[in-house]
Amino acid sequence: MNAMDNGPNSPKLEAGMHPLAGTPCDRLRAVQARIARAAAEAGRDAATVRLLAVSKTFDAAAVRAMAACGQHEFGENYLQEALEKQAALGDLPLLWHFIGPIQSNKTRAIAGNFSWVHSVDRLKIADRLSAQRPAGLPPLQVCIEVNVSDEASKGGVAVAELPMLAEAVSKLPGLRLRGLMAIPAPATGMAAQRAAFRRVREAYDALIAHGHALDTLSMGMSADLEAAVPEGATIVRIGTALFGER
Repeated sequence: MNAMDNGPNSPKLEAGMHPLAGTPCDRLRAVQARIARAAAEAGRDAATVRLLAVSKTFDAAAVRAMAACGQHEFGENYLQEALEKQAALGDLPLLWHFIGPIQSNKTRAIAGNFSWVHSVDRLKIADRLSAQRPAGLPPLQVCIEVNVSDEASKGGVAVAELPMLAEAVSKLPGLRLRGLMAIPAPATGMAAQRAAFRRVREAYDALIAHGHALDTLSMGMSADLEAAVPEGATIVRIGTALFGER
């Protein structure tokens, strides 16, 4: 997770890449139905699970089409691409979440142009986001990214280091710590998927037990939301099932 925002290998905005069958509204309703079924089977109210549409690599027109179906929260991984879409869609009441890896030289733009950041994984980045959050805006809503699978190729703080980082982040005035985000290693089968998400929830529960007022578990994607919801996900980040393969 070390992609650059403006390097030669940056993702390009390409409309209609590998489109799925059905209209954007059909795809949105299908994902909403999956969330509702998973919540019902877990004895949860579907309204407690928010759908974040991950629109990275898809253009402003694709976001506008999904917004016309009633989706208003969008997640982006690449800063420059996101800023271009925000400028093109400024007439819409959208809520933008930054969910990608964060480089130090990108924190000012992220702090000023997003409502949520899911990928805080070190204090240096949290400090910069807090200090650079514009005074006229409410605190930036943040999740700490936790690496529950100990994958060297992925961002996220180790579970053992989470309490110290959470304590420090929770004291920063420009931020509000809401919870945890995770992208566990791919696993085959519901039991294995749930086990990975359960580790995230257990880390989350431990922070709450130590006095942190958390309410957000950002976990679960197109292939595994049915495993994330019963383990307590409050935000599922869905890209492929809404927009198609990248």
